[in-house]
Amino acid sequence: MDKASLNWSLKDDIRDYWSRRSETFDLSPGHEIFNEEERNGWLALFRRHLGEGAGRPVLDLASGTGVISHLLHDLGFEVTGLDFSDAMLARARAKAGQRKARIRFIAGDAEQTLEADEAYDAVVTRHLVWTLVNPPEAFAEWFRVLKPGGTLLIVDADTGAPRTFKARALRSIAKLVAKISPGPSRPGMDMETHNRILRQVYFSAGARADRIVDLLQATGFRDVVIDRNLSTIHRGQWRNMPLRQQLERASQDRYAIQARKP
Repeated sequence: MDKASLNWSLKDDIRDYWSRRSETFDLSPGHEIFNEEERNGWLALFRRHLGEGAGRPVLDLASGTGVISHLLHDLGFEVTGLDFSDAMLARARAKAGQRKARIRFIAGDAEQTLEADEAYDAVVTRHLVWTLVNPPEAFAEWFRVLKPGGTLLIVDADTGAPRTFKARALRSIAKLVAKISPGPSRPGMDMETHNRILRQVYFSAGARADRIVDLLQATGFRDVVIDRNLSTIHRGQWRNMPLRQQLERASQDRYAIQARKP
């Protein structure tokens, strides 16, 4: 089997996995937003890196059920949400209809969006980069659809092996808590499929922020900044998470990366 066929098989696996998760996606802290503290944290993050929308077009990649799209819409952006999963898009469109929010949701591959050159003032992703099959190709695509001076904002996490003593200690405690008090499983989480996908993607050992920065700069992005000031978002999420998941998340390097197209 050639490389392209292998890549498509993996993308099929990714799309099918998230399509199945669409039914329970909004039940999970870290996906849906359950309190004003987290919501305000996201709005502050977007204002810090993107400013107010003022009718500017933004592309929300891997938009899922539209959680991030709605935040951007509330800031005044003209939002397009793109997702690989028709099931996710159906839920996103239904939510937008309920809120009477004018958000354009389209089916597409984040690595090959088929959107026009220089169409967007901003491109935003949340928890997408770790799943990419070919990040250099994806970053080149995002560079292409951005207007000159446009901003890319990546929100993601390095969930690989902990890289500091504190992170290793927190991960060990999380495993101990899971043994003592397993607690409820995450809604719709199929760990076997999740781990199979993770073993095959580009960042299989973890989406390290510095590695992403290197790839962005090689693509042509400038003024690349790593922002780890996400504590308000995390506190809001932890309110609805069991202790084990809180500890796991605290052991991960969670960040936002802003980059500009010259």
